[in-house]
Amino acid sequence: MALTAEQQAQVDLQNAIEDNRATNQATQEAKRSKLETLRMAKEILVENRRTQSAAEATAITSSSVTTLAGELDTFVNS
Repeated sequence: MALTAEQQAQVDLQNAIEDNRATNQATQEAKRSKLETLRMAKEILVENRRTQSAAEATAITSSSVTTLAGELDTFVNS
């Protein structure tokens, strides 16, 4: 049995709402994952610096954190 125009419009609207929700959820999950990777990179760098002697220690910069986070992300997603 075919749907009426009103029923089809309701089905289409519900599908659009669900697609939008799924897209938003995927975007939020990607952001959460990226933030977690940054946190992990920072923790690794802090721990590595803590175990080095004063002569070997280097400053932890935002660039070093983002570089390591990129490497971690590449490794995890490969």
